[in-house]
Amino acid sequence: MAIDLQIENISKSFGDLILFNDVSFTVEERQRIGLIARNGKGKSTLLKIIAGEEPLDAGKITMRSGIRVGYLEQEPDFNPELSVLDACLGRNAEKAAVVSRYEKALETGGEELQHAMEEMDRLQAWDYENHAKQVLSKLKITKFSQPIKELSGGQRKRVALASVLIECPDVMILDEPTNHLDIEMVEWLEDYLSRMTCSLLMVTHDRYFLDNVCNEIVEIDDQQVYRYKGNYSYFLQRREERLQNLAAETARARNLLRTELDWMRRQPQARAHKAKYRIDAFYKLEEKAAMMRDDSKVSLEIKSQYIGNKIFVMKGLSKAFDEKIITKDFYYTFARYEKLGIVGNNGTGKSTFIKMLLGKVQPDCGVIEVGETVKWGYYSQDGLSFNEEMKVIDVVKDIAEVIPVAGKMLTASQFLQHFLFSPEKQYSYVYKLSGGEKRRLYLCTVLMSNPNFLVLDEPTNDLDIETLQILEEYLRDFKGCVIVVSHDRYFMDKVVDHVFVFNGNGNIKDFPGNYTEYRDWREEEKLLVAKENEKNTSGKQAYRTETKRKLTFKERKEYESLEEEIMLLEEEKSCIEQEMCSGILDNDTLLKKSVRIQEVMELIDSKTERWMELSEFA
Repeated sequence: MAIDLQIENISKSFGDLILFNDVSFTVEERQRIGLIARNGKGKSTLLKIIAGEEPLDAGKITMRSGIRVGYLEQEPDFNPELSVLDACLGRNAEKAAVVSRYEKALETGGEELQHAMEEMDRLQAWDYENHAKQVLSKLKITKFSQPIKELSGGQRKRVALASVLIECPDVMILDEPTNHLDIEMVEWLEDYLSRMTCSLLMVTHDRYFLDNVCNEIVEIDDQQVYRYKGNYSYFLQRREERLQNLAAETARARNLLRTELDWMRRQPQARAHKAKYRIDAFYKLEEKAAMMRDDSKVSLEIKSQYIGNKIFVMKGLSKAFDEKIITKDFYYTFARYEKLGIVGNNGTGKSTFIKMLLGKVQPDCGVIEVGETVKWGYYSQDGLSFNEEMKVIDVVKDIAEVIPVAGKMLTASQFLQHFLFSPEKQYSYVYKLSGGEKRRLYLCTVLMSNPNFLVLDEPTNDLDIETLQILEEYLRDFKGCVIVVSHDRYFMDKVVDHVFVFNGNGNIKDFPGNYTEYRDWREEEKLLVAKENEKNTSGKQAYRTETKRKLTFKERKEYESLEEEIMLLEEEKSCIEQEMCSGILDNDTLLKKSVRIQEVMELIDSKTERWMELSEFA
């Protein structure tokens, strides 16, 4: 298979910080590579170097002759005065100029029009503008004449993504393509990239996206490159094997070192008679035994404050901006230790809903009652606005000099080390941090106040996979409440108990499960609706054979939970009966127990009846 890109022995450092050293790998035709590394280890810099946007210190990059490369940078830069369509088409200046000349020639005709048509044929530009509009529409950008300066950062990123996709380059280099996309757009992009025939090299922290799109993973670890010929699931398996082998190899080297060390410590006269290869081998062995991987992880073992039984209650909550309805007569009571996910297309009001809860936006009508013990920790989608000229440690010190963590008081420096900021990095300036490191610093400032209710609005943007894994573990064990707004399906599946689905126009559905379960249910519902529509439009009343219907997704969940509920009620009934027969209860307690056992028996009867109804179709 032809090689599109050859990366040979490249190195890059900024001052004393070595990002990668002597890195080599190839990108073959139609290969789809996901690039994985910790924040600050040079992923975006490597993509910039390959795209020709950043110089390298050593090595070389060779591209196949005539190859076309499309590059999506992490923070796109457009002329603010351009329209959306012009900015999108402007990545291919030659093709955009030909389209412009053709449109002008339509007014004049003659030889100019003939020449313009020939150029349009040569560059295959006839559908260029229409294709751009189609892709922009899929990415929810529909005002094609709107100036770039009026767009949000997320919208500009989507315009940049569209401009790369419509080029259909031979090699596509994408830096965080899923950032600022809602789940529907992410799933569309997955399908779009899977059908393209170009080579792909991308950085993304969306693990489902990596698994569904990529057929190879390249990992930068300890300034070295490791390749895994498979998707993200395969990478996880093989990486674990690699780390286990490395640990075993290092342990063997240390055992051998003890034997060799005894030999090397003998008298110089005795050692001089030994073979030189043993002396050389000793030093190599010593180097291998001293090999220490940087296995430090972000530590999030932060004790949350006590939270009472009353969390918050929404009563008749309504909010609209002109004709755009966010909520309409919405009621909800939030439970203790609840973990809620919020999903929906961009523009359906997810962030506004969060801001109403936090008191940052006032509802048009209705009330929100918040418990007295609730202490918010809010991680905003926009992030914290840092002073770029400040040192990292001063950012934290401005909030608190000492921070209570699990019964201990940590200094600002000690607390930052929990988040993988080394002493050297702490005294570095904020502007020197990578995008992911800034996000990690922001997360640090949110958690340092020991909140008991975390509200996380798109927390996964720019965080590396390892930090996300630690954050997921922390949130699962978090002794408090959590609301997560995220387009990262993997993250949502691992963290939340149920989801609010914002369908727009004030329609909010509470689904009892994670995002993947909701998607499966939604697909089942679509199939049922399609079958029903097909039956209604057939124009025939066919004979309906008595077939055993299947449980819907929601009914199946209910059926499984009923068995456990009935068992628990039976155990409670048995305990009450034993207590009532013990003869040690006073009259008031005995009366309460008799009332409760009646309630339990009625619950058992009603739940058993419902279980029997569902069991006919299970």
